[in-house]
Amino acid sequence: MTTWIPRQLDLADRIRPNRATIIHGPRRAGKTSLVDRHLATLSGQRILRASGDNIVVRDLLSGQDAARILAWTEGYDLLFLDEAQRIPEVGWGLKILVDSRPELTVIATGSASFALAGAVGEPLTGGQTPLTLFPISVGELRQVMNDYELSDSLDNFLVYGMYPEVRTSISDTDRRDVVRELTNSYLFKDILELDRVKHTKALQDLLTLIALQVGSLVSINELASTLGIDAKTISRYLDLFEKSYILYNLRGFSRNLRQEVTRTSKYYFWDTGIRNAVLNNFNPLQARGDVGALWENFVIIERLKALSYARQEPRLFFWRTWSQQEIDLIEEADGGLHAYAIKWNPKARSRRPSEFARAYPDASFTVVTPDTLLDITAPEGPETGVSA
Repeated sequence: MTTWIPRQLDLADRIRPNRATIIHGPRRAGKTSLVDRHLATLSGQRILRASGDNIVVRDLLSGQDAARILAWTEGYDLLFLDEAQRIPEVGWGLKILVDSRPELTVIATGSASFALAGAVGEPLTGGQTPLTLFPISVGELRQVMNDYELSDSLDNFLVYGMYPEVRTSISDTDRRDVVRELTNSYLFKDILELDRVKHTKALQDLLTLIALQVGSLVSINELASTLGIDAKTISRYLDLFEKSYILYNLRGFSRNLRQEVTRTSKYYFWDTGIRNAVLNNFNPLQARGDVGALWENFVIIERLKALSYARQEPRLFFWRTWSQQEIDLIEEADGGLHAYAIKWNPKARSRRPSEFARAYPDASFTVVTPDTLLDITAPEGPETGVSA
């Protein structure tokens, strides 16, 4: 695998003057590399690079002293602020720059979405362009692999996931080591640093239970009973997992039909490799019993990536009735519904559930198998290469 993986988040197309470009995303997804590659295409500009890890930078931008901040950036055309979530009230410092120096290009990256969004959201209302960079997508790999190679690698994607360092590793042993290191060193780092959670055992136990229930309905009360933790704490932890790009919450769809299940959620991991590391299960697909759940997880997340990079924002749900009829993924956009049944076996037949067909006769229905994956996850898009 090449160490140069094109990314579909095109900064050149998204950066605007008089606004701060804020790039969110999980740790080690390639945010810094993405910005570095963009900056390398610029010529004749003076660039100020700074990091929230630097105590001087933290003091400067959190102090909200306009004179000092403006003097710091004087003579520069662009400010690149990495690890911005480490700076208290960073949004106010960035607002000073956006308001006082509209000609200055401002780019900031941060790994913890809940901290960074809270720090910049209110001060920069209307003055920021929020972007999200995910681990590598199938659409991005399609630019360096042909369709046969992608199909042949699906088993590997499901087992080891899509983080840049994983996809550029040479061997499965290296991939396993990278995923374990990511999980052990970074998985809870944002939560522990930024939300004052002191004990990881409860987090680990909860995440293990969720990993075992991928693709299934999740009951907060059942989780609370199993772990001996109150339901409010479970809900809070799940919210933290969502905001730190570990879990994605898919809720039930309904237009108020009495038989539809709507009060429970399904949780998916933003990366299947992380999910497998949580369970310490890197067995090949032919030796495991959770292939269907892994495939469902993989397809839904890859679809999310494709929609995000295509700048589409449909509302996403699953659909299920009390009589056990279900659809894995529903997209609601512009009043229309698109339904997807996700099947690992390419020969599997799947029909539109009768109750869904009666309730929503105009909805489209697509079966997603390994043979049709690229149709919904790898649309043509802009290319901006970054190295992993």
